Amino acid sequence: MRIGFEAKRVFHNNTGLGNYGRDVIRILKKFTPIDQFYLYTTSVSSQKRFDSFDKIVIKLPESGIWKKLSSIWRLGPVANQIKKDEINLYHGLSGEIPSGLKSRGIPTIVTVHDLIFFSHPHYYSFFDRIIYSIKSKHAAKNANKIIAISEQTKRDVIKYLKAEDSKIEVVYQGCNKAFKQEYPQSEKDKVREKYSLPEQYILNVGTLQERKNALLIVKAIKGTDYNLVLVGGEKKYAQKIHSYIRENNLENQVSFLKNVSVNELAVIYKMATIFCYPSLCEGFGIPIIEALFSKTPVITSQGNCFPEAGGPNSVYIDPSSEEALREAFSKLYYNADERKRIADLGYTYVQRFSDEEVAKNLFKVYKSML
Repeated sequence: MRIGFEAKRVFHNNTGLGNYGRDVIRILKKFTPIDQFYLYTTSVSSQKRFDSFDKIVIKLPESGIWKKLSSIWRLGPVANQIKKDEINLYHGLSGEIPSGLKSRGIPTIVTVHDLIFFSHPHYYSFFDRIIYSIKSKHAAKNANKIIAISEQTKRDVIKYLKAEDSKIEVVYQGCNKAFKQEYPQSEKDKVREKYSLPEQYILNVGTLQERKNALLIVKAIKGTDYNLVLVGGEKKYAQKIHSYIRENNLENQVSFLKNVSVNELAVIYKMATIFCYPSLCEGFGIPIIEALFSKTPVITSQGNCFPEAGGPNSVYIDPSSEEALREAFSKLYYNADERKRIADLGYTYVQRFSDEEVAKNLFKVYKSML
């Protein structure tokens, strides 16, 4: 069985979509009988992306013109190489597929992560909305199957892309194996010292952008002695956070971390007192899964996809209410017994997103196509 994958982001995206693609390939290699994984990409990153390249075949543009115009190659001309490679099934991992696969008789699946550019268009530029809209509509129309990463995303696919319910399968994501490992105290001490982490802290992970809503956390700790650690890159929205911190003399309570390795991040999760994720909209919310696997209690937003990721025992708040978040913090920050209770129940719940379960559900969709 030869499965082809759109793999540009697998090699060149260090976060969300790249992590999803790498994890899909890793767990399918480990838990399914797929013989070969053909990864179609414009170029290969210098960073180590897989522990082993066993069963992996990397496919780059073959002809001279497409080597120079590789960004165009991946949108359509790549279909000729996919046909020549006798691929049994092609999987677009990040909401898009090249043109020409349907006419060549190649069964195709596309994973749709979110349609926030439709549901919350104000978070995107006009140009980005147009590009994402064209790609997603083409993929939904021409793919034989659509994988939605949550029930919320499935509802959005039906609403915005007009896809038939029967064409969509919900297959939840997992997360990197680093968050499922245990780490010795020496490793924790090393990370704590490297990043000057306090003994207790609230953790938030994700790019500092408006829809992630991290400023709410900063406002909620004003007037308390809570510590906050923000891990992620910074968009323009981060300027609001820095300004608020300066104006309210919170510099000693808030830390900003960037370029953290995945293993260091896993340790930071495990040492956190609370993980707080008051995002306004997501496709699923992988950081919530990472926290639950790390046995760290979660506070997140009501509604949207968040209860799917967080389960029945995480704490849910109105993401527009500083008071609601401050109250949730007050119930957990110094209450170790309650934190442990929530964390233990969350760890039981999150096993449904284990590597084995995700691989089984993905492969079930693949088999239905072959």
